[in-house]
Amino acid sequence: MKFVIQRVTHAEVSVEGETIGSIQKGFLVLIGVCEEDTEKVADKMIHKMTGLRIFEDAQGKTNLALKDVGGSLLLVSQFTLYANCKKGFRPSFIEAGSPDHARKLYDYAVDQCRSLGFTVETGSFGAHMMVNLENDGPFTIVLDSAAL
Repeated sequence: MKFVIQRVTHAEVSVEGETIGSIQKGFLVLIGVCEEDTEKVADKMIHKMTGLRIFEDAQGKTNLALKDVGGSLLLVSQFTLYANCKKGFRPSFIEAGSPDHARKLYDYAVDQCRSLGFTVETGSFGAHMMVNLENDGPFTIVLDSAAL
């Protein structure tokens, strides 16, 4: 499982010109799932993501977590995080999880984040989406379950 986490002051996702998810301060998270991922892996990733202390405290140091600043989450599925670009110039996506498996774990992650008390907005699984954001920093972190 891969999460690309961007600390944002604002982010939104739209489909066919209609905004379907929007947050202010928080994380825009692009989520990629591979076939080997499980709910246990998702739990580990969610725990790490929501605990990241990457918001500034009163002294300007990155000491505060998402809950400390009342931040929200915009979770967007993105199978292209599993692009394999080793051969040629056309990426292969065979390492990405099947749509059914990926949707199940994406929905699980959304539900788990909500159960932790976070405000969660989402994209539309499998849709062509337009994502707009204002990256604060810029501050971007990549979490890969293979490295945790």
